Amino acid sequence: MLLMTACTGMPVQEMSNARQAVEAARKAGADTRAAKDLESAEGLLKDAEKALEDGDYSLAKDNARAARDKAVMAQDKALNE
Repeated sequence: MLLMTACTGMPVQEMSNARQAVEAARKAGADTRAAKDLESAEGLLKDAEKALEDGDYSLAKDNARAARDKAVMAQDKALNE
């Protein structure tokens, strides 16, 4: 039972990681140098926030992780292209 609760709990860390990654990408200039990737990350983060509001923690976690990954990609492109 404890394992189930841990797996389906609120994705607090994942949401935080995603928000921080999106902000870091913005600060790196991704809005002009990797706009599509940043927009995708922001969209995924919004989807994660909506899923969180709806209580779908699994979907929120998946979207938050995807948002983080996309934001990291955007930041990398902004800094290296």
